[in-house]
Amino acid sequence: MNFTQSDITSLVALLLSSINLFAAIRTILSAGEKKLDERLSKVESKLVEYDRRIQALENEVKHLPDRDTTHRIEMTMAQIMGRLDSQDATLAGRFAAMDERLKPIQAIGERLQDVLIEQARNAA
Repeated sequence: MNFTQSDITSLVALLLSSINLFAAIRTILSAGEKKLDERLSKVESKLVEYDRRIQALENEVKHLPDRDTTHRIEMTMAQIMGRLDSQDATLAGRFAAMDERLKPIQAIGERLQDVLIEQARNAA
């Protein structure tokens, strides 16, 4: 097999054309790959952002009482309200009794005021 100069030139030209075609195809395919890489990096940044937000929400919810604790708080508050209502009734009775006891003292005060006013009128 003897190759002439023209045969070698044609083979080199064919080889270079094949390499050029391969490079062109690779460039076309990599353009889409670059777009996918950009989209993937955007999605990854969004994912990180959402992860941070979820972690912040989890931290906020962690310290809140659960359902059972809330129920116990409600029951305790109902007991306290019942006790306060009974205290109100007891105090209302005591205030009524105190009001009755203070009526004579109020009457004495009013009489003294009347006496002092009359003395001031007579002196003038």
